[in-house]
Amino acid sequence: MRPVIVIAGGSGFLGVSLAHHLHAQGFEVRILSRSAPKAPTTAPAIWSHTPWDARTLGPWTSVFANATGLVNLVGRTVDCIKTPNHQDEILRSRIEATAVLGAALRSIAVPPPVWVQMATAHIYGDPPSLTCDESSPFGIGLAPTVGRAWEAAFAAALPPSVRGVILRTSFVLGQRRGSGGGALATLAKLARLGLGGTVGSGTQGMSWIHELDMNRIFERSLTDPSMHGAYIASSPNPVSNQDFMRTLRRHAGGLGTVGIGLPAAEWMVRLGAPLMLRTDPELALYGRYVLPKRLQAEGFEFRFAELESALADLIGPKTVAASKVR
Repeated sequence: MRPVIVIAGGSGFLGVSLAHHLHAQGFEVRILSRSAPKAPTTAPAIWSHTPWDARTLGPWTSVFANATGLVNLVGRTVDCIKTPNHQDEILRSRIEATAVLGAALRSIAVPPPVWVQMATAHIYGDPPSLTCDESSPFGIGLAPTVGRAWEAAFAAALPPSVRGVILRTSFVLGQRRGSGGGALATLAKLARLGLGGTVGSGTQGMSWIHELDMNRIFERSLTDPSMHGAYIASSPNPVSNQDFMRTLRRHAGGLGTVGIGLPAAEWMVRLGAPLMLRTDPELALYGRYVLPKRLQAEGFEFRFAELESALADLIGPKTVAASKVR
């Protein structure tokens, strides 16, 4: 019998990517989300889908029958203008979903033995130059406040018999299946048009991770009984925004390949982000440098530790030497 993994909030980019990865590794995948994943080319055998409201108990709890693990990815996107309503939704979506998952696990006779909880590396705030690891103090502001509340909700919801793993995740670089987009695709398009220059000061940290390594960390968290508590899920080589955009231009093609990348001054980002992209300018203007100290200490080996090889794999050109993927 194949091991069964439930992915709550599995209809987005990360959930669909993880579902494909786990299926390829021999797992049965059950997705729990308000709407079915939008991946029309995916065969039904890749996963089963169960709808829920992410707030109240209901028949959906039957999805945990014989489950061997739970991954919780639920949370409203932060890629938005931070109106009071949006801030409330960002917080509540995470807290309420985590609480009701805990109630569901406590309501069944045999809960899955492990619960892997998505969290955010933004919990450390936006220190201009400090490099953070799991032992670093948390920051201040909306994102760190949400991050602390999210992890506190998980601690309260986790049944005593279930092993809990928290993954404080950075910017995941990947290819969005079925929808042809995603943050990396948008940045690459800007770079091809010659618009992929330094943003703001350019010194803000860009902590990132290739989607394959992210999925491998999820898989290891589910299957390695020695893993517990909080981990930073990010490449061991964070870079500055200036270096990130320079490397992206080399791989994106178009005008970016010949070095053209118009910079975006802070005032331009503060004006254009909410008006044209309907998002928060501080997502681009600030950042953080984080290191996966615990993962490295426990022997995890990144397939894509360097940004050069990660972008070569995801957007080309393939002639750039990449890390070997077994």
